[in-house]
Amino acid sequence: MVVAEGRWQPHTHGGYGPLAVDVTAFWRPRLRDCPTVHDHAEAGWALPAIPLGLIGRVGSVGGQRLALPLTIVRADGADPRPRTQERLLVRAAVAPCAPDEALALDAGFGLALLQEEGATRYVVRCPKNSVFRRATPPPYGGRGRRATRGVMVRPLPRTYKGRAIPATPPDRTETWEEDGVTLRAEVWTALVRTTAAAKAEAEAEAEAEAEAEAETKEPSFTVVAVYDPRYREPLLLASPLPVTARVLHELYHDRWPVEQLPLAAKQMIGAARAFVHAPETCQRLPEVALLAGAILSYGAATAPAIPTGFWDRRPQPTPGRLRRALTRYPFPHDFPSTFAVFGEIEAWRSIWYQEGAQTPLSPGETPCLFRLYALTPVCASGPPASPRVSANHTTSTL
Repeated sequence: MVVAEGRWQPHTHGGYGPLAVDVTAFWRPRLRDCPTVHDHAEAGWALPAIPLGLIGRVGSVGGQRLALPLTIVRADGADPRPRTQERLLVRAAVAPCAPDEALALDAGFGLALLQEEGATRYVVRCPKNSVFRRATPPPYGGRGRRATRGVMVRPLPRTYKGRAIPATPPDRTETWEEDGVTLRAEVWTALVRTTAAAKAEAEAEAEAEAEAEAETKEPSFTVVAVYDPRYREPLLLASPLPVTARVLHELYHDRWPVEQLPLAAKQMIGAARAFVHAPETCQRLPEVALLAGAILSYGAATAPAIPTGFWDRRPQPTPGRLRRALTRYPFPHDFPSTFAVFGEIEAWRSIWYQEGAQTPLSPGETPCLFRLYALTPVCASGPPASPRVSANHTTSTL
């Protein structure tokens, strides 16, 4: 529906559109026997939560960046570990990724996971202490054993046990202007992952050659360290795409709109706190909240900006302002919804059904600035009998 309206325009950088991937969590610290946990930055350890994986295409509408959710991935009931859910999320993201799209992921997703799940177009952030190897071994020097692995590459300097370890010189350097600031990028090409432990010196020659052959068949990628004077630390990215460092930086920068969906669901709608306890409801309520947050964000971006009060002289079309405006209007009694966003059942009106198909509402027939009738399922067998609703009955507001 959003694509058909033509207001949302997808982003492209260097011929690739970003497909943002992220994991968000709805914290449930007092939920008994919660099978899933998620790392809490302020607490310093994992807390009980309902983690959900998000996959969305990134574009712009009304001058705002907006991610359209494609898939919401739950944790596996048989194996609720975070690593298992990340694998399921990457697997679900690789499937809808078109040839002209690239996954944009944060540092929580490792290169090994992406390569094991068959991802061939991606931009992922790497830890600051990452170490890689050249895809090909150095040439034979004429003496001793032939090299079976590539030379180690360390993009950023580090300190280990008080000893400074310098960074590897880059293959090339790129610079460009962005918002009046000069950005510099150091690029290393034709790299592969390195193993955590080195082989023992007593290994057989055949095993070393087999390992070298397998390592050369591993897909190579490019590592970029972007230095922005507005930040204290550089941004380290890895990608197999044959594009410039600026394009990789723009693709990763377009990952941030996927963070807007949990913000709208938790803070704007108020789904950060939940008081449901059934296993299925604990999963379904955050999913509906994320979907409602996406609709709220899209509705705010496509509607005129609504000022909060007389002091709001330059209002912006944000979901928070739209939510405040909607709280003044309850859902009308003739709104043809089979359910309210937060679980209340609305009265069904038979006038909205014709031969088993629902007749859509016009935008002017409801005070909502976006059409929630898109969430209404179609009743093929016809509407049930309309329950009696008292005159002073009001439903919950968004």
